[in-house]
Amino acid sequence: MEVGGAAVAELGKVMPRVLIVSRRTVRKNKFVNFVGEYHLDLIVSYGAVPVIVPRVTGVQSLLDSFEPFHGVLLCEGEDVDPTLYMEAGETPALTPEELEEIKAAHSSDTSIDRDKDSIELQLARRCLERNIPYLGICRGSQVLNVACGGTLYQDVERELGRKTGVEVQHMDYSNYDGHRHPVTIVKDTPLHEWYIQSLQDDMQINVNSYHHQGVKKLSQRFKPMAHAPDSLVEGFYDPDVYKPEEGKFIVGLQFHPERMQHEQFPANGNPNSPPESVFDYPGCPRAYQEFVKAVVAYKKKIETSGAEKTRSRLRELSPWIEKRRKELVYSFSLAKNMYEEQRRAHSVHNASIALQALSLSFSKSQHDLNLGAEFLKVNSPLNKQQVNRLNQMGATVRNSKNFQLTLEIARKKESSARKWLEDMSRAEVQELHEFYQMMVDVSSQVLEQKQRLS
Repeated sequence: MEVGGAAVAELGKVMPRVLIVSRRTVRKNKFVNFVGEYHLDLIVSYGAVPVIVPRVTGVQSLLDSFEPFHGVLLCEGEDVDPTLYMEAGETPALTPEELEEIKAAHSSDTSIDRDKDSIELQLARRCLERNIPYLGICRGSQVLNVACGGTLYQDVERELGRKTGVEVQHMDYSNYDGHRHPVTIVKDTPLHEWYIQSLQDDMQINVNSYHHQGVKKLSQRFKPMAHAPDSLVEGFYDPDVYKPEEGKFIVGLQFHPERMQHEQFPANGNPNSPPESVFDYPGCPRAYQEFVKAVVAYKKKIETSGAEKTRSRLRELSPWIEKRRKELVYSFSLAKNMYEEQRRAHSVHNASIALQALSLSFSKSQHDLNLGAEFLKVNSPLNKQQVNRLNQMGATVRNSKNFQLTLEIARKKESSARKWLEDMSRAEVQELHEFYQMMVDVSSQVLEQKQRLS
């Protein structure tokens, strides 16, 4: 069933968002960005929306525009730039000749992508600073370790194999998806929990392997979850930030559990039925399941936190708001009373004395009246009728400039009229005021008559 664009946009507003940085390659002489579909399938199936961050030059300066996001999954890609983790003055473990041999053997991985490094390290550090759920697969685990000050082997089989004397094949191009090697899982870690149904006394499972780099010095922040026979760390996590149900999840896996699948024929025994893909172990999808659980919980947590902050702020503002409300009520009541007194002043026998008293009252109440006037200036929501009237007058987006010009002319006319009146004597202003008040009253009466006749 197809989902319309509006429906997808609505889902994006409701469901938690997971950022995934794409990998760039060349196909038919053109750059192409891609993300493995297995990752996307699992993220969606467990209830989150994958948001692809393209590997495009300059996107690292636009990461704020991807907010809000509630998790980051980093996976796949070329070697991390060695200059990002090699310590100053450190003697290279490999000779220039060995590095050239490694480049020839792993040509698809040894080309450095500094833009991807920059984008992913920024995201990893943002997750570490805010405790945003993070799942690093393969390269993503290496980026996580480097972001925390850890280091990497530039070529595991040469450097680690040379040191331990144990040979482990971490990459087999001739059997790319089928290659496996054993790892020993550390007890009482998340990996132990995920694969417990499949573990024997030796605590081993067989994992796939697509890398020639790996963790050399694991950051002190992390705890190992699995080791290869040559002692390479194949999985790690932050024990202080691992409670998926509370939105806490910082995990790195060197292997790809989402790709640990094989084909088997359906149990119905029908030879015509196509084979089905099944996971090597029931625990393989658990990393994604627990990750998305944390992503969902993190979204709820920050929304609850945001709502509580708003409520707290409102509680702080309540006394000020109540004081302001009373001041405004008094200001508008005062204005109403003065208006009514003004109308009565015109009908009394000694209007001049009444108007003088009213003028004195106005000058004494100027501050209170100004409170209401200022409120009206900055708080003037328009009703539908007013909006329609403004549109009729020309206050549209296309000609808003003309409308603003008209308002400016009106303000200048008002300023000129005020200056002209200030140059008049009090008696002259009073006489003019009474004349225009009479004109307003007569106009109102004539309008009422015309409305009754129409």
